[in-house]
Amino acid sequence: MAALIADKYEAWKAEANARFDQLKANEEELNRIFAEIYDMVGEVPIEVEDKYVSVARIFDTAEEIPESFKGNKYVRTRRDEIVSLISYAVGCMLGRYSLDEDGLILANQGDTLAEYLARIPNPTFMPDEDNMLPITDDEYFEDDIVGNFVAWVAAAYGPETLEENLRYIADALGGKGSPRQVIRDYFLKEFFRDHCQTYKKRPIYWLFDSGKKNGFKALVYMHRYQPDLLARLRTDYVHEQQERYRTQLAHLEEAEREASGAEKTRIAKQQKKLADQLAETVAFEEKVHHLADQMIEIDLDDGVKVNYAKFQDVLAKIK
Repeated sequence: MAALIADKYEAWKAEANARFDQLKANEEELNRIFAEIYDMVGEVPIEVEDKYVSVARIFDTAEEIPESFKGNKYVRTRRDEIVSLISYAVGCMLGRYSLDEDGLILANQGDTLAEYLARIPNPTFMPDEDNMLPITDDEYFEDDIVGNFVAWVAAAYGPETLEENLRYIADALGGKGSPRQVIRDYFLKEFFRDHCQTYKKRPIYWLFDSGKKNGFKALVYMHRYQPDLLARLRTDYVHEQQERYRTQLAHLEEAEREASGAEKTRIAKQQKKLADQLAETVAFEEKVHHLADQMIEIDLDDGVKVNYAKFQDVLAKIK
């Protein structure tokens, strides 16, 4: 059945805020009771300040948060809730979660899609088969993270409301362009930072990152890591991306010969961008190749910090 994320958000906000109000009222009632027991009415404060109530309170925007809530680490905004939804969606894309069953699905070292399907034979949404979600500044791959996310929103809330839900998500995130472009920019520039904050700088989704030019990025789930992952990343994705850049540059070179004025300037700018991205992916591919040949094993018992460091030359910096 089709559903609107806007309605789900409003219902959740009402539930969370009612819980906040109830907890605050309960704590104040307890204060009154103890003040009476110890004959201290009028001598000790009864009212509990908003910043000391330790449960979520949701505001639509950061600007709406009253001064009384400053310092309350449980305060959230609509954007925070949408970011959490996106994080859950990525978990579904990589098999950690499922729309069909609560809790963790794939959480053991080396888990594959076979283990997922053994537990959920007919999933509402199928996780990514190869545990790689490419992130690029344009739609280069059919299975890129934006395409996967759009498919997840359709599966979770219904295809009938897909476009309205994408607009709502993009509006909450903020940014310029179409809803899909805003969502793409979020994955490209902000998702990994938010993920690191959520997981206290111990990310479980790792970001392979070619660099500042955004030549190539891809998310993988560390629990599904296999020693051949980097080899597959290199041949199935990085090489393909390099060929796309080369093809685009060849087309632009032809177009430039016939262009003039502003169009020629626009083409030159695009050529510079693609040439920089190609150069970045070439350097990145060399590093990936070096690591891929080693067929590196990881041990989840060693923790994220130790395992992440093994691939630090090709992974995004944790901030």
